[in-house]
Amino acid sequence: MPRKIKDAVAYMVIYLAAFYSVLLLAGIIVYVFAKGFPVFDLPFFTTVSSVVKGTVGIAGNILNTVYIVVLTLLAAVPAGVGAAVWLNEYATPGRGVRLIEFATETLAGIPSIVFGLFGMMFFGTTLGFGYSILTGSLTLSLMILPLITRNTQEALRAVPDSYRNGAIGMGAGKWHMIRTILLPSAMPGIVTGILLAVGRIVGESAALLFTAGSGYLLPEAGSGFVSKIMESGGTLTIQMYLSLARAEYDTAFGIAAVLLCIVLAFNLLIKILTRNKFFAG
Repeated sequence: MPRKIKDAVAYMVIYLAAFYSVLLLAGIIVYVFAKGFPVFDLPFFTTVSSVVKGTVGIAGNILNTVYIVVLTLLAAVPAGVGAAVWLNEYATPGRGVRLIEFATETLAGIPSIVFGLFGMMFFGTTLGFGYSILTGSLTLSLMILPLITRNTQEALRAVPDSYRNGAIGMGAGKWHMIRTILLPSAMPGIVTGILLAVGRIVGESAALLFTAGSGYLLPEAGSGFVSKIMESGGTLTIQMYLSLARAEYDTAFGIAAVLLCIVLAFNLLIKILTRNKFFAG
């Protein structure tokens, strides 16, 4: 077969695969929104489901999701960024660093349900946190730690060595150079990794079903932050799973549409950050 014909066939296959991927994504989005959009109204976002009051709402699940995202990031971001800075700037390349990076990559490939089992036994039972938002957040922090660490490492490696050499040559200490030169220069990549981690947190269900439980009520008036995070708290994905299990398909599709909006918003933010819109200059 002539080379031109082979190239033409290859291009056609590539374009067909790309068209199929876009068509599949568009079909999923249109179908989910067509099924879920009729559920959207003010009570759906501002109340909780109640048989007595006759309401169907996800306000409690939205609040639980926010709590879990914030607590998980508070636990994982400092550890992940710190580990990446140490591995990239302080650790001497060798067997030890390779072992740590291998362990990080292995940790990233562990199924989420295994994390859920570990979190339930260690954080829930051994430490006595039980089924709670705190247990779920600590478990998810272990899940996203490799993602944040690897993305931060790649962002730091992308900073030209001339930045380091110039700062050191001007008499800056290593930590001062990292704090004032490297981290600001790598910030778009670091923030992109954090947003990817948030997307994984929002979409997680298996690990949270074992650790955070399925509570959906809003906190009572006067209850503090600590009391809330020690209670069971089901996220949007957990509530969608439970709605499907109870054959409440309208509610499930409504929650799915909300999750799609969140995922699309995070992807848009990632696109903007990778183009360095916010951090230019």
